[in-house]
Amino acid sequence: MPGSRSTPPQGDAPNPGPRAALDALLAGSAGGTLRRALWLDAVDQLLRPYLPPGLAAHARLANVRKDRLVFVVDSPIWHAKLRLAAPMLIDAARSVGLEVNDLGVKTTTAPLRPLPPDAGSRSPKSTTAHPELAAALALLRSQPTVPGHATGSAGQPPGRKRRGT
Repeated sequence: MPGSRSTPPQGDAPNPGPRAALDALLAGSAGGTLRRALWLDAVDQLLRPYLPPGLAAHARLANVRKDRLVFVVDSPIWHAKLRLAAPMLIDAARSVGLEVNDLGVKTTTAPLRPLPPDAGSRSPKSTTAHPELAAALALLRSQPTVPGHATGSAGQPPGRKRRGT
């Protein structure tokens, strides 16, 4: 009797899973591109500690082209700061075995790291803000007001006293 579809096949075949899927991708026609992307990410992680404070969140290694490191930043101010750090980054890249002599910087308006899928659907308000705002609006609506006049005690405009007092 053949095996059930709900149980994995028994035998000498390796267990298919995430590792098998990754191996299949690396062996396929896109394998070279995927290996290059993984290598660039590894080099980016090696160079990240050498970035000036605060810059690491705004810069990412995009490419190593011939003898040039190419970084992408998300604003012109980070572009300038990265250019100032170029000699230190080139030395760091040489120390990890890259034969580079120059650093290029590109500026983008897109985020360097994609946002999680549910990040765009979140409301900017906290979960307690909505009921509190509704209560404040209800309180404002329940108070009768005369347009253009602020009222003091006993319905009189402020600064006016009642006669006889």
